[in-house]
Amino acid sequence: MTTALISHPDCLLHVNPPGHPERVERLQAISAALEAEEFAYLVRVDAPLADDEQLLRAHPKRHLAQLTARTPNAGWVELDADTFMGPASLTAARRAAGAVVAAVDMVVRREVDNAFCAVRPPGHHAEKATPMGFCFFGNVVVGARHALEAHGLERVAIVDFDVHHGNGTQDLVWDDARILFCSSQQMPLYPGTGAAEEVGAHGQIVNVPLPPGAGGPAFRAGFIGRVLPAIEAHKPELILISAGFDAHARDPMANLNLTEADFAWATSRLCDLADMCCEGRVVSTLEGGYDLGALAGSVAAHVRVLMERGHG
Repeated sequence: MTTALISHPDCLLHVNPPGHPERVERLQAISAALEAEEFAYLVRVDAPLADDEQLLRAHPKRHLAQLTARTPNAGWVELDADTFMGPASLTAARRAAGAVVAAVDMVVRREVDNAFCAVRPPGHHAEKATPMGFCFFGNVVVGARHALEAHGLERVAIVDFDVHHGNGTQDLVWDDARILFCSSQQMPLYPGTGAAEEVGAHGQIVNVPLPPGAGGPAFRAGFIGRVLPAIEAHKPELILISAGFDAHARDPMANLNLTEADFAWATSRLCDLADMCCEGRVVSTLEGGYDLGALAGSVAAHVRVLMERGHG
């Protein structure tokens, strides 16, 4: 078995206003990087549209209704200072969430060892009924709840190494003891959440704030000291990754100093735990990353590890 790459051309049709950092070129840069010969053995799958039943496992009906009602026929609707909807944005968002659902299906059914979802818009800032931070749906939580509700898993873990805290993911899983959420992020930084004291209703949320200027050693120490032990204790049957690459030293959106090697190391350590806890089952989905070269190189490093471990 091997690694699935799940994406869809519709994710290119979500177009933000000129100058917006979450732009079409992000996905184009990733796609170009993953066309290299070393990635020829990826199982390439078109992302389905997430249906209402799948989305409603994470969001209330009013959230879907409001997004549908606000979809413009042309131009943009501003949902907040950072988040814009165009005519095709909702379709792209359904593809992004649907990709994680499809990835969960393939990995849990053992059709592939692991999967990476190359999709946009991202998802980890979307709260229960509030789109924000470029995000519409909690893509990784939609996938996690699908694993629990549709496949009957009892425990899953979500790990988020985006430079911005996944406030939406935290909001969606706060009361759900089945879902461990571990997040490393720069603090202080948007959106202002992610303090170590934020631990969830069942102590199943682990936040590892890193100061501006921190690099690989601090990031790895946080993983070794807090994230990896929490996952081992939770004994998940599936590990999901919110793979944001904007903690890279070249990224313009923040001030951490990670490299491609740090992302590869984190991916490898998570695969180690997946081998130990859950038969190697890992599903990863794209979140942030805004320097195109750093993003492409970091995704390549991440997927390279997934492929190597998949063949193991």
